Amino acid sequence: MAFRLDATDRRILRELMADGALTNVALAKKVGLSAPPCLRRVRALEAAGVIQGYTALVDERVLGFELTAFALVGLHNQAEPDLRAFEDLVLSWPVVREAHMLSGESDYILKCVTPDLSTFQDFVLKELTAAPNVASVKTNLAIRRAKLAPGVPLTVPDDAG
Repeated sequence: MAFRLDATDRRILRELMADGALTNVALAKKVGLSAPPCLRRVRALEAAGVIQGYTALVDERVLGFELTAFALVGLHNQAEPDLRAFEDLVLSWPVVREAHMLSGESDYILKCVTPDLSTFQDFVLKELTAAPNVASVKTNLAIRRAKLAPGVPLTVPDDAG
């Protein structure tokens, strides 16, 4: 069941998704509250698990990670213990930045970030395709990112977006 949000909660979340480094005072001003009730609402959203944490968005290329690629992985077996074993392995691979189980032709999609093509190829050949239960791997290289919008598409009832 979805957590019930009022318009103020939505404003708070929208502002924090845009800039998680906002101070409580700045956040309160942006959403039209004084600081103490704003902080209470943020703490309530954290306690309810709506806000799971805060992180910095970094520019991969500035840090020398020039390649973003996606690997579509098919498994031999999809029994829950096999899925969990694969997911545990995925958690150990630093180049994998996101992993999603899929319905359809592939079982997982992995978003990978590496310094260059040869590093990605080494990962695919030496680790991913060699992993237990992996039946197939199809890769796609990202040419450019057209959009990055972390979070969810929240709107406030009294505004257009």
